[in-house]
Amino acid sequence: MLKIATVSILAVAASALFSNPAVADVAQDLQNICTIVKADDKDELRKKMKKVESDHSLKLQDYYTGISCGGDSLIRTAILNNAIESGTLMIKKMPKSQLTAPEADGKTLIDWTAEKGLNNSPLITELQSRI
Repeated sequence: MLKIATVSILAVAASALFSNPAVADVAQDLQNICTIVKADDKDELRKKMKKVESDHSLKLQDYYTGISCGGDSLIRTAILNNAIESGTLMIKKMPKSQLTAPEADGKTLIDWTAEKGLNNSPLITELQSRI
């Protein structure tokens, strides 16, 4: 009986160790990504993306939709903050299908920029040449 209880406790402890920290680590690793994009720090953004990819096997397309910077996606944040270098990096790293897909509000990046009057942004030129 004692052996069964010990094995059960060890199994529960092991599952707790391996399930929750991975999610917390990803969130912690991505914690200041909005600040990095707003500051247009391409080198720091590249480092962060590489760290998340090596530590968690996640590419930008895997976590892009789960990040909101004050209600805007990462690329929208780059456009609003004229963060050309970091925005260009993200546009190049994203698959074309995701760049043309509607975001959380149902609008594509092109539709959103047209609505906001941001068609003159160099990032829109980069986006259009990519899609």
